[in-house]
Amino acid sequence: MVKIIVVKPGFQHPITVKPTHIDQMGHVNNVVYLQWVQDTAAAHWLSAAHPEDVKNYRWVVLRHEIDYHKPAFEGEKLTGHTWVEKMEGVKSYRWVEIRRGDQVLARALTTWCLLDARTGRPARVSEGMCQTFL
Repeated sequence: MVKIIVVKPGFQHPITVKPTHIDQMGHVNNVVYLQWVQDTAAAHWLSAAHPEDVKNYRWVVLRHEIDYHKPAFEGEKLTGHTWVEKMEGVKSYRWVEIRRGDQVLARALTTWCLLDARTGRPARVSEGMCQTFL
């Protein structure tokens, strides 16, 4: 049997499992994976967005869907892989996978809403943002 691994294009964010990430079961707590999802998305935004967009806009989560596939353990070096599937209106749909090598430990789809940093109100995603992230 041949195992086919499809690696999505996108941004990669390094993650090191710390002792504080471990729960009573001896592996990374599910809440920590969610934090890594947010950290990976934020790192991608800060690395790729135009500086004026970083200054003028904020992203807030509307919905997280996360599937946990394999546990992670203290001291492991993992990678958060992320890509934006689509952007429309005020929303962005972003995938994040937490991987150990080629193994997917967790996969999340998050719906984000773009806000105007000054007013706190939803703002439409610009064509420039779409070109940068899609």
